[in-house]
Amino acid sequence: MLYPQSNPLRQSIDLSGFWDFRFDPEDAGLSAGWANGFTGGYPIAVPASWNDQFEDWRDYLGPAWYQTRFDLPWGWEERRVYLRFGSVNYLAEIWLNGVRLGQHEGGHLPFEFDITPHVKREGNLLVVRVEGELAPDRVPPGNVPPDPLDTFAGINYPDTTFDFFPFCGIHRPVLLYAVPYDAIADLTVVTEIVENRGIVRVHLDRTTADSATARFVLRGHGTEVMAELPAAEETVEAVLTVPGAAFWSPEEPNLYELAVELMRGGEAFDRYTLPVGIRTIAVEGDALLLNGRPLMLKGFGRHEDFPITGRGLVPAVIVKDYALMKWIGANSFRTSHYPYSEQMMDLADRLGFLVIDETPAVGLFFREEGLERRLELCRQYVRELIARDKNHPSVIMWSLANEPHSKRPAAKAFFRDLYDLAKSLDPTRPVTVVSMLGETEEAFEFCDVVCLNRYYGWYTECGQLDKGCRKLSEELDALHAKYPKPLILTEFGADTIPGCHAQPPEMFSEEYQAEMLTRYIEILNSKPYVVGQHVWNMCDFKTGQSVRRMGGFNYKGVFTRDRRPKLAAHRLRELWTGEGTKGG
Repeated sequence: MLYPQSNPLRQSIDLSGFWDFRFDPEDAGLSAGWANGFTGGYPIAVPASWNDQFEDWRDYLGPAWYQTRFDLPWGWEERRVYLRFGSVNYLAEIWLNGVRLGQHEGGHLPFEFDITPHVKREGNLLVVRVEGELAPDRVPPGNVPPDPLDTFAGINYPDTTFDFFPFCGIHRPVLLYAVPYDAIADLTVVTEIVENRGIVRVHLDRTTADSATARFVLRGHGTEVMAELPAAEETVEAVLTVPGAAFWSPEEPNLYELAVELMRGGEAFDRYTLPVGIRTIAVEGDALLLNGRPLMLKGFGRHEDFPITGRGLVPAVIVKDYALMKWIGANSFRTSHYPYSEQMMDLADRLGFLVIDETPAVGLFFREEGLERRLELCRQYVRELIARDKNHPSVIMWSLANEPHSKRPAAKAFFRDLYDLAKSLDPTRPVTVVSMLGETEEAFEFCDVVCLNRYYGWYTECGQLDKGCRKLSEELDALHAKYPKPLILTEFGADTIPGCHAQPPEMFSEEYQAEMLTRYIEILNSKPYVVGQHVWNMCDFKTGQSVRRMGGFNYKGVFTRDRRPKLAAHRLRELWTGEGTKGG
């Protein structure tokens, strides 16, 4: 799914701003006709979660309604018009001028509607019903009945199977865009490296099959390569060879601009431009290779989480987070535990960050009831994620899930299905599952990379770092012996109350967090098969309420929620860059 662009041949408008909003705790809006418009609402900011914008609705996850009005710009009557939502969590139902357009289930991934038959020149009314209730047959699940094999059930409020707050609302921009009736529908770019040449393969999908010409121009780094091909069918394949190519890497995130045009009579009637990074990613033995060279991932698990806005898009926070990651010496992150905004992904390409791109499948469980529905939702998420992010050079791996409760036999076949689907859609990238089970995670048999979350010295061996580190070292060796593949420790860390100090270090102190991360990283650096170390978490973040979450927060961030460094941030900078703190 191509992100909307504005150029002389296609236009886009952002509908972000203040919308009308109304909670519907009695679920009366449908029968009361709110789909045709409602009164008595509040102003609400879009995009942003609704939970912290009002004084007393933080924990409300039930139905709520949004509405806004818009006019069409001049000239749009001659084009096909689409309405695109970047992310709505969790269930969205959409009406335009009283006509139901459809619905979408699952947050964090985009969806759109062709509104050409229903849109008017002036006075359009857009109404959105959003509902974020937690249920066992949803993904991620919630309100799951307790069971010994599913350890998260019943310990949080709201009752999630995951350890972050279930923010609700319209979280990313709502865009209105117009394209020609005969338009570029999609582009898929795959790159290869042959000696010093870059091979760029472009697959073009059109909305119609009609006589035209497709022009492909790749520009950048003193090079311009062009191909012009007949385009009478709905698909066109082009191959562009770049001699002496400037490859994409974290050290040199070189990007080319690919311009694709559809033409008749020598004149373009549609155009789309796409940044392209020429790079390869592969697994060979114990190594993860970028452009044929071994990688060591240093970075974080993160959350899209910020005061007041919740999970809503805040561009300044994205810029700040990249600046902090650069300062600390990180080169990568995982989109834990859902896909991040397209703006975040665009900057990863520009700034040279490596991304493990994860679906929203966190906290999965494998009881028979609702299993097929959860699988179908996970299939949907895999398809939507790869369709959205397949062209980002920063994306080096797909993650199918985080911390599934995989002890039941159905789990292996469940993940084999998703793995095969991901490989059929994109055979160029490794695929993984991030597990807490270790050797008993059967999905590691076919996953390309082993990803493990571990908290020895925290949730177990509390306060005993010597014992915890011995267990970590022994387990890593045993896990690699069973699954001889590259291994990434995708989570490790300790809750740390800002300003809490202790000597000798003890749990919840800044000294304990710094010491734990230091000793874990020493172990990881000693294992040649370990290709990544992702600290949990970059920043403190909001959770539900539980006895282990003081104030409803996870304090494992090395930065506070408002991005102030703890002692561990300075220690990580020393470990990852070799540079100490100025003046220290």
